[in-house]
Amino acid sequence: MSTLIYGTITSIVLALYTLGFSLTYGISGLANFAHGALYILSGFIAWSFINQAGFPFFLSALLAILISGLIGFAFYWVLLLRIRGIALSELIVTFAAGIAILELLTWRGFYGIQYSLPLFLRGGIEIKGVAVDYQRLFVIGTGIFLLILLYLFVHHTKIGLAFRGIAQNERTALSLGIESDWIGALSLAFGSALAAVAAIVILPMGIMESTIGYNVLIYALTVAIVGGLESTSGMIVASFIIGFGQVVTARYIGAQWMIIVPLSAIILVLAIRPSGLFGKFKELEERV
Repeated sequence: MSTLIYGTITSIVLALYTLGFSLTYGISGLANFAHGALYILSGFIAWSFINQAGFPFFLSALLAILISGLIGFAFYWVLLLRIRGIALSELIVTFAAGIAILELLTWRGFYGIQYSLPLFLRGGIEIKGVAVDYQRLFVIGTGIFLLILLYLFVHHTKIGLAFRGIAQNERTALSLGIESDWIGALSLAFGSALAAVAAIVILPMGIMESTIGYNVLIYALTVAIVGGLESTSGMIVASFIIGFGQVVTARYIGAQWMIIVPLSAIILVLAIRPSGLFGKFKELEERV
């Protein structure tokens, strides 16, 4: 029961790490390597509003999500517009921007036990003899809610349908008057805002430091690659595979071996099925 409960929690955490990264790539084909940096930056923005400006927690959280989305939107127009379509350049620029953010946070001294976000709910319950705090249950609820909300958004709103149009066939979408640059900017904004939501609900379970941004990026890349970069269902399945794999490894082998699980998953999937478990497999002539 302990493995089941904490495996589920770990899997939902990994899905929250990956959701924004996967959304941006699935819509615009942009691998945002600043995703982990935006995650931890959002946490520090919320902390600053709470502790330096004296704002209430929920207002601070909303402002952090909004600012993170605006940063992602600005990233596209300022950094990515002129190199759009050059995959290697996009990767280098977003990775460099992410490192710059994390190093700036370190330079400003944002590390240590004093930097933490308050819990949404204090206390906990026992489930079949296993103690679980309310914050972790809130993480599960948030993950499920976001997945349902995103499904409704992309299937029943004008912007969501434009997202799907660009993702399915950009040329056809352009012929129908959908502006690809605006959709790309909005996808990066939405992905950054989702990274902020993940930070707001996950970071209260520990302290904040800039190095967490690198870990979040690694896990987001792992889940996205294993599941298939353009597949939401693949992302969910990969989150549970890796999440339960880590919990079982920590329980029966040792916590220090948990990092082996995502690395092994990447190697295994790339060797057997390079497009991921649910990704679109490229034809031989396209690969050549």
